[in-house]
Amino acid sequence: MTVDAEVFVIGAGPAGLTAAYCLGKERRSVIVIERDPSYVGGISRTVDHNGFLFDIGGHRFFSKSKEVVALWQEILPDDFIARPRLSRIYYNGKFFSYPLKAFEALLKLGVCTSAACMLSYAYAKFFPVAPARTFHEWVRNQFGERLFQIFFKTYTEKVWGMSCDEIAADWAAQRIKGLDLATAILDGLKRSLRIGRKPNSSGDAVKTLIESFQYPRRGPGMMWQAAARRIAAQGGRILMGRELVALEFDAGTDCWRIEVGRADGACESYTARHVVSSAPLRDLVARIKPTPISLLHARALRYRDFLTVALMVRKDELFPDNWIYIHDPSVKVGRVQNFRSWSPEMVPAGMSCLGLEYFCFEGDGLWNAPDGDLIELAKTEVAKIGLVRADEVVDACVVRQAKAYPVYDESYRHNIATIRLDLEGSYPTLHLVGRNGMHRYNNQDHAMMTAMLAARNIVAGRRRYDVWNVNDDAEYHEAGDSGVRGALDSVRLVPERATAERAA
Repeated sequence: MTVDAEVFVIGAGPAGLTAAYCLGKERRSVIVIERDPSYVGGISRTVDHNGFLFDIGGHRFFSKSKEVVALWQEILPDDFIARPRLSRIYYNGKFFSYPLKAFEALLKLGVCTSAACMLSYAYAKFFPVAPARTFHEWVRNQFGERLFQIFFKTYTEKVWGMSCDEIAADWAAQRIKGLDLATAILDGLKRSLRIGRKPNSSGDAVKTLIESFQYPRRGPGMMWQAAARRIAAQGGRILMGRELVALEFDAGTDCWRIEVGRADGACESYTARHVVSSAPLRDLVARIKPTPISLLHARALRYRDFLTVALMVRKDELFPDNWIYIHDPSVKVGRVQNFRSWSPEMVPAGMSCLGLEYFCFEGDGLWNAPDGDLIELAKTEVAKIGLVRADEVVDACVVRQAKAYPVYDESYRHNIATIRLDLEGSYPTLHLVGRNGMHRYNNQDHAMMTAMLAARNIVAGRRRYDVWNVNDDAEYHEAGDSGVRGALDSVRLVPERATAERAA
């Protein structure tokens, strides 16, 4: 049977475009659909508003995977710039360095509060909650109750819109794994005293947050626009303003039949041997025909959405941070990005652009608020924090991002396991990749790695690699001292091959 493409890719974010690019290099025919009518890159796109460029979040290019780093430089060889990483926490009217500087934290928290934090930490170590089932319990065991209340609770509940007692411990273990209070205090003390850190026995720095990273000079969208051009040059097709309507596997022809809707209401039909999906897993399962038995489990998956209010300010030097975490419960904003600190080329000369991030659920009061109201809220809150005056803002815009974060609630693990068992058993030529495609809070490099391995599986004609091992294999969270180029010296490559092959 003749097919329109060997591989049909749903979603033109980092995972979808990586899969398409890798398959194109192997001379596989590819069609990519993207819901957005204009931007590729998904949540890693770069928005252009009147000459101001800004991210939907902020996307550092750092990885311990040699192959991901090599792919970045292959796609965008001449446009990376090195940027220092600087971020702070705003709490109780004060700014704290992040990561910790011991003397600064002691001074700003006060001796009594600092002593209480250390006693709380000691108590948690002697009397841990076992097993730790929730985010609250996991962080309390690692850092103590007082530090949980000060530096974790408010921000985390802003991000997720739910109590820390409802969030699964898996999320904390994945995102904070390997960070230890005693190590953090010792490291913070050394930085406070400006004592140089020495590599450990493996040649890596003490685990902390990265101190520098690489960044495309005009934002991460440069990477994905370049990837899209390369895919087109390979003969691949990227169809914008398209949304998946239905997906059906024909066992008689071993072929997928795909129905796609256009913004004008028209419908298009395609056929392919393989489907690679980075679409939200809940949405994908709902569009498969016949209805999968795991549909109810897919419907139970939850997502957190957010919106960015970009404020254009007539000042070129506001503060040096790339971003600031807002732990103060008196304001709704969760994080403030400073895009001039990401790259001076993101904003016109003499100007700055701040991105105030508000975490919400699609359809709630914040999400549905008029843009004008959101802009006034952002101007009021940025002035309250003390970053800029409201009258210094000369322009603004609002960008909404649905399904930005997969929620790790108490039932998500069971739901994902059931969906995987159902889809992998029924559809060996359906490949799930990326953050939303796998309902995993992957970093950009992890999402790319899942796509690279899925492409290898397609080329090999069998599942040689288990893409679900990618994040489990990454025993770091932005660890190290350097960005893209320094990561070339990393020892981590790719996950091991799938269990069945290892056993063989």
